[in-house]
Amino acid sequence: MAASSARALASGAAPLLSIGQVLARLTPDFPDLTPSKLRFLEEQGLVSPARTESGYRKFAAGDLERLRLILSMQRDHYLPLKVIRAYLDDLDAGLSPTLPGGATPGLTMLSAARRLSRDELIRDAGASAALMHDAVSASIILPADYYGENVLLVLRALVELQRSGIEPRHLRGFRGAAERELGLIESALVPQARRKDASSRAKASEMAVEIAGQLEVVRSSLIRSALGRLTK
Repeated sequence: MAASSARALASGAAPLLSIGQVLARLTPDFPDLTPSKLRFLEEQGLVSPARTESGYRKFAAGDLERLRLILSMQRDHYLPLKVIRAYLDDLDAGLSPTLPGGATPGLTMLSAARRLSRDELIRDAGASAALMHDAVSASIILPADYYGENVLLVLRALVELQRSGIEPRHLRGFRGAAERELGLIESALVPQARRKDASSRAKASEMAVEIAGQLEVVRSSLIRSALGRLTK
């Protein structure tokens, strides 16, 4: 990515983005993204923006796509940076890598993420307005002006669950469970959070994703074990 940024910077063939412009494009879908996290990802060698003569970072379109891919892999797959780095290394080498578990990030990660209005979300999910209302009332979906792909996946899941007789009100405990997991993560991050420098804040964000991923492994294992008992 550094080469593409450098070429664009030298030729002026494509517009390059400042950190502020990158944040403006990505934060609607990744609200936790900060300048310090961008710098942290650069320090970790995951993205390499070009530099002007004055030392300012400039991001090419390829850098923006790469950042979207990295952030999506963190958010949607709870992957630590070392796994993401290995995936990107293989991708840069012209390979077709898969993620742990056999998943392959979709092309939507590499293109501009969709932002859906409430009506568009309901339409694309094949849901009813009543189901959307119930999902918001049960705090399964939080109200917003626009929604991302992750909310679309949730609403589609609710449509399927409703066909099995499971309504959003039956899932109220999920929000409480999520809040309890968040409490565990916050407690684990206390030592790191006490440090006020930008690098430590970015590291805390990375640790939070890794811990969430491990909690997801435990939760999935418990559910699989319980399903095994149901079939005996």
